[in-house]
Amino acid sequence: MNNRFKKLFYMVSFLSIISLLLVACNNSEKTEGSKKAEVPESENAMDEYVVGDQFKAKEELTFSMLFSDHPNYPYDKNWLLIEELKERTNINLEMTVVPMSDYAQKRSLLISSGDAPLIIPKTYPGEETPFVASGTILPISDYVDLMPNFKDKVEKWEIEPFLEGLRKDDGKYYLLPGMHENVWPDYTLAIRTDIVEELGMEMPTTWEELEKVLVAMKEAYPESIPFSDRWEFNSTLNVAAAGFGTVAGWGLGSALKYEEEQDEFVFAPATDEYKSMLTYLHGLVEKGLLDPESVTQDDDQATKKFINGDSFVIGTNSQTVVDYRKDMNETLGEGNFSIQKIVVPGGPAGQLMGGSKLENGVMISAKAKDDPNFEALLQFVDWLWYSDEGQEFAKWGVEDTTYTKNDDGKRVLTDDVNYVGLNPNGTKALNVDFGFSGGNFAYGGTTELLHSMFSEEEIEFQNAMRDTKELVLPDPPIKYEEMELEQANLISTPLKDFVGTATYEFILGDRDLSKWDEFITELESMRMQDYVDLANEVYKKQK
Repeated sequence: MNNRFKKLFYMVSFLSIISLLLVACNNSEKTEGSKKAEVPESENAMDEYVVGDQFKAKEELTFSMLFSDHPNYPYDKNWLLIEELKERTNINLEMTVVPMSDYAQKRSLLISSGDAPLIIPKTYPGEETPFVASGTILPISDYVDLMPNFKDKVEKWEIEPFLEGLRKDDGKYYLLPGMHENVWPDYTLAIRTDIVEELGMEMPTTWEELEKVLVAMKEAYPESIPFSDRWEFNSTLNVAAAGFGTVAGWGLGSALKYEEEQDEFVFAPATDEYKSMLTYLHGLVEKGLLDPESVTQDDDQATKKFINGDSFVIGTNSQTVVDYRKDMNETLGEGNFSIQKIVVPGGPAGQLMGGSKLENGVMISAKAKDDPNFEALLQFVDWLWYSDEGQEFAKWGVEDTTYTKNDDGKRVLTDDVNYVGLNPNGTKALNVDFGFSGGNFAYGGTTELLHSMFSEEEIEFQNAMRDTKELVLPDPPIKYEEMELEQANLISTPLKDFVGTATYEFILGDRDLSKWDEFITELESMRMQDYVDLANEVYKKQK
């Protein structure tokens, strides 16, 4: 073997060894990354904790928690909720109480400064995103093996497709969402059924049929504007959008919509479907059927028109329809009217319904993983927010004190307890006086539990929606990396602001629909295509 060949041989051998070492290191890193996060052993956690177990720490513990304080049922440290929770779980909660109006801002400040409590509830999907890069909140998906009730519901209720939307570019999610067994719609339209019957018409099932009803109402009551809306029209835009095959209002989100056939995202407000929805709504305004003030008036103004009989249709949910009825008993007189929630009308795209099985949920501070009782904390959160028993407790309270069960297992509030009109003669409120059914704990659960506090009217609405609507599954997630997310937000924020203004202008006629192409040109000048291209690039990369 000559010297030149020897040198070449040794160099190739050396490089081969280096390559093998690099591959081994890389594989080792991947293996390490796929391991379950290690959790320090907690002396006070339950040794055996499975679905159906009542969690109780071995010794009395205290965990810090952020609390969103609702002005209608302010926090009271003497609530039965707090007392009973300690009795059942051996856990004290050290509350940082923040007014609901300041909650999001205060939560952000506490997390950013490193002073956040360990348990951070009342966080809606997406609100955790700003805290991911800093490492101040826990990648909780690494630890859900210690939360049997959470895992059980994810599997039984087929929650995984919805969790996908929470995962970040590292494949982890940082929020424990509230979870419902089924998608449940709440917002729709309330309509004066007595007027519909007076006109000899059927309840509308499509937007086209609704327009015919509004026309008849206007002809019979020329001084009225049949449809005067609240919530700055955002609710109606949201519920109407699904039937028109688009997204809008409260449901605008990123303003991107996934097109399955093309396997790509489009900018929804630039589509023919969005234009079709605006054309329909503008037609209602032009014919005097929809109040132009719907996009600007406050809720009290809209409600006043409805309860005084100046309008006959308004946006509603399960609670506001009860409020309307109560107020109208005073203004129009009991027995002189009838109203109900109608099934959301279908549109050109069909009888479709958007929605999610996820609710607001809980973030865990990254500091928690260093707490010697971290495992006990996870067991506590798992029991209170995700077990059947914990969810029933947070919603209904203590059996034989705040509620009883009849022979059929139906829950009934005790004689002196009222909640959302279920027991009007009750002198004490379930949330105000006892702390139950509040926004920090009581959300998510089985459909049976959800329906347990609904009126028969609301259950009929839910069943009708379920029986007549096809659920639109959530779009696949776009898992931006930090810099990509910053770029997407930079472009999308002014785009969506512009869309919001232009949407109202088109509906009211201040912007002519015949000039739709000019609207598209303006969107393009604001880098709409860059935004869409970035989204599709990230989506295809993650696939």
